[in-house]
Amino acid sequence: MKKEFRSGCPISSTLDIVGDKWSLLIIRDMLIKHKKTFKEISDSDESIAPSILSARLKLLESFKLISKTKIPENKKENIYLLTEKGIRLTPIIIEFSLWGDTNMREFNEIKNIEGLNLDKSYVIKTVEDRYNSMLLNFQ
Repeated sequence: MKKEFRSGCPISSTLDIVGDKWSLLIIRDMLIKHKKTFKEISDSDESIAPSILSARLKLLESFKLISKTKIPENKKENIYLLTEKGIRLTPIIIEFSLWGDTNMREFNEIKNIEGLNLDKSYVIKTVEDRYNSMLLNFQ
């Protein structure tokens, strides 16, 4: 996959990878909901089309935010796991959640997310620790 960026600006470069409508939602589902398979990720509330999901997974894999492997018990099915680089997006996911919770309620019936009212650094650490724990249990 060709890696083209609009500019050398770090914000612009980041948006070229995770700034579309879907990438952060895929990472959210993997990070917070521990979704690992194509089917699990495609079953999200936002109803991502299979072709778009496939393209985003390939993009995220090409930039080493996720890795793809086979399920040990089922060599036909791929599983997707966040890499350390992908896990480091946790603060961005939490910030988006906090911002949306505070600023979008008047426009949308936003679900209450347990724990968002806690200290932000605690929430970030907890999400990262839970994902890393899931990785350890999976391997």
